[in-house]
Amino acid sequence: MQQETIERIIRQVLGQVGPAGGSIATLSGDAGVDPFQVAVGVSNRHIHLSRTDMDTLFGPGAELQRKKAMKQPGQFAAEETVTLKGPKGSLSKVRVLGPLRRETQVEVSVADGFALGITPPLRQSGQLDDTPGLTIIGPQGSVTKDHGVIVAQRHIHMHPSTAAKLGLRNGDEVDVEAGGERGGVMHRVLIRVAEASADEMHIDVEEANALCLKNDDVVRICKK
Repeated sequence: MQQETIERIIRQVLGQVGPAGGSIATLSGDAGVDPFQVAVGVSNRHIHLSRTDMDTLFGPGAELQRKKAMKQPGQFAAEETVTLKGPKGSLSKVRVLGPLRRETQVEVSVADGFALGITPPLRQSGQLDDTPGLTIIGPQGSVTKDHGVIVAQRHIHMHPSTAAKLGLRNGDEVDVEAGGERGGVMHRVLIRVAEASADEMHIDVEEANALCLKNDDVVRICKK
C-alpha cells in the first residue's frame, strides 16, 4: 500500500494523473520524461501590420525594428507601438509584432473589447471575415480598418516531428491540463502543425490570469 501511494504521488508530479485521479493518457518516450508537456506563451494585446498600413502609420518604406525574438521561428516583438481607438475608448502602446503580413490583424482580450467598445469574436489567426474594425494611430498617420480585430483562440504550435510522436495532426483539438492552486483543464485547444514551428501553447492574458500561468510554465496535453 505504501509503495502504491508513492507511485501515485510520482505520477501526479509527472502530470500522468488528472485532478480526479483518472488516467489521462498513456505516455511514450524516455522514462521520467513526459512528451505531452508543453511550455506556455502568454500573449498580450498586439497587432500585425500589412506593408500598406506600416507605410501609413510609420512613414513610406519604414521597417520594423526588432526588440525581442519570439519562440516561433522568424517572429519578433518590434520596438514600434500604436494606439488602438474604438467607439468607446482607446488603448495605447500596443506592440507591433513582426514580420509584416499580407493583412493587418489586431489581437485583443475580451476586456480590451469592452474598453474599445467593440465585440471581437474568438477566432484563429487569419480568420478575419465578419470581424469588427477600429482606428489605428501611429506616429506618422492613422488608418481606419473596417475589420481585422479578433480575440485569439488558444492553440498549440507544434513541429511535425512532435506531432508524429504524440499521434496528433494539424487541426486536431485536445484538452490541456494546468496544475497549481488555480489549475484546471482547457478544452478545445487547436493543434497547429508546421515545419516553421516551435512547440509552444499560446493563450491570452485573461486565460493565463485565470489559471495563474505565466510565460514558460509547463502544462500537459490530454490526448483524447
